[in-house]
Amino acid sequence: MRSTGSRTLFAKAVAAPRTVTRKRVLFVCIGNMCRSPMAEFFARCYGSDVLEAASAGLMPGPVSDSRITKVMAEKGIALGDHFPKGLDELEAAEWDLAVNMSGLLMPKLGRAEIREWAVRDPYQMAEPVYREVRDEIEQRVMSLILELRRQR
Repeated sequence: MRSTGSRTLFAKAVAAPRTVTRKRVLFVCIGNMCRSPMAEFFARCYGSDVLEAASAGLMPGPVSDSRITKVMAEKGIALGDHFPKGLDELEAAEWDLAVNMSGLLMPKLGRAEIREWAVRDPYQMAEPVYREVRDEIEQRVMSLILELRRQR
């Protein structure tokens, strides 16, 4: 069940005034249950100086996958009250970059540059696969953060 409080917090985070030096980055996967939340929370933890992160799914699932909560906690990152959401649930925002991990065609989001990351979907796989995917996403997010820092 989705929490109205969570929805309000997300809307405020997305609709917050944009700073000049930070890029708005949206991470997208199919269900917003595994890959895109991992990327969002790595980006928030490691790159808040250069980006504002959010995530969504092309076909959002009903609830977050409990295994991502576990594997992200192993990295010291809490997902809090994350819930899957779709692109249509995002407040109107001007994204600078959308990172598509869905493997599907993603709709254009205004002026946002769209990057494709070929990251396998760990959904319903064994826990070690979640860790492998988590580590790959962490590396990709760190590379993106370093790129944005060099652009400053």
